Amino acid sequence: MSGYAPVLERITRVPGVRGAMLVSVKDGLMVSDHSVEGLKGAAVAALAASLAQRVGRALAAAGAGAPAFWHLHASDGAVLAVAAPDDLLVVAVTAPDVNAGLVRLELLRAAEAVA
Repeated sequence: MSGYAPVLERITRVPGVRGAMLVSVKDGLMVSDHSVEGLKGAAVAALAASLAQRVGRALAAAGAGAPAFWHLHASDGAVLAVAAPDDLLVVAVTAPDVNAGLVRLELLRAAEAVA
């Protein structure tokens, strides 16, 4: 688990990122995390895994293939995720004013590092 800490820490260095985690899509559990206090990591992990499964089924039914990146934006922040090998997701929880493009780049780098 701790081997992923430097990868996730790099994501959290982006201004506005509240936390980052590696999540198992199959069971919704955190494999590793780097987050600030107050973030309910287990709940975010479960949400991310559930959404990834549902969006994946919907896109497959539409013939669009598997989701590679998704961004769920809300009034108080966002959850961004990138697919990683071995049914894992790299997830970031952010403030509403974060540079989503920069977060996406760091998530993609993290997904490559996990491979």
